Amino acid sequence: MSRDDVEPGYVKPEYPTGLRERKKERTRQALSDAAIALFMAKGFDGVSVAEVAAAAEVSKPTLFRYFPAKEDLVLHRFADHEGESARVVEAGRVYGTPPLDALYEHLMEGLERRDPVTGLCDVPAVLAYHRLLYGTPALLARVHGFQMNSEVALAKVLGGDPLVARLAAGQIVAVLRILADDNVARLAAGDPVEEVARDAAAAAEEAFRSLRQGLTY
Repeated sequence: MSRDDVEPGYVKPEYPTGLRERKKERTRQALSDAAIALFMAKGFDGVSVAEVAAAAEVSKPTLFRYFPAKEDLVLHRFADHEGESARVVEAGRVYGTPPLDALYEHLMEGLERRDPVTGLCDVPAVLAYHRLLYGTPALLARVHGFQMNSEVALAKVLGGDPLVARLAAGQIVAVLRILADDNVARLAAGDPVEEVARDAAAAAEEAFRSLRQGLTY
């Protein structure tokens, strides 16, 4: 999720090549934008699917063809990040980079560019999105599902004994989640972003030092 992902009217640059698929992606993004604007204004539980469909000027059946569940309208912006850790590890292996080193470098790069997925982004629209996400139990439950899927994908890429790999993946994903959660909480409390950024980098270094001491990857 980039900064632009939470700006109204944002359209993802990585489109399928076909015109029909591009139209579908634009429609999907427009539906998500309309829904999130309503959710931010009235609260997730205060908006019905029918209201979202009306705001986006589509029928409910059309809406459900693009988003099977109400939560998907919000978590759509996280979809590209599901399994990201596994992809980072795979990419690192091309250059002979150990998994933990690849993941640490990726996290530090994300912090540097203030990627919202790291929780370190003080753009107003991103902060509002995080308030919606972290303040809605149903959405947090879906995020947990994304994280479980990420654990499974990462464990598969790590390889070796399946249980050991799953335990390692669980620790890594938990560390990334906790670091992001702390950044979000501090920015929401009004801490200066530069101060949070400095502490986030130090926390990431310490967290991965601990992972390296306890894991063999």
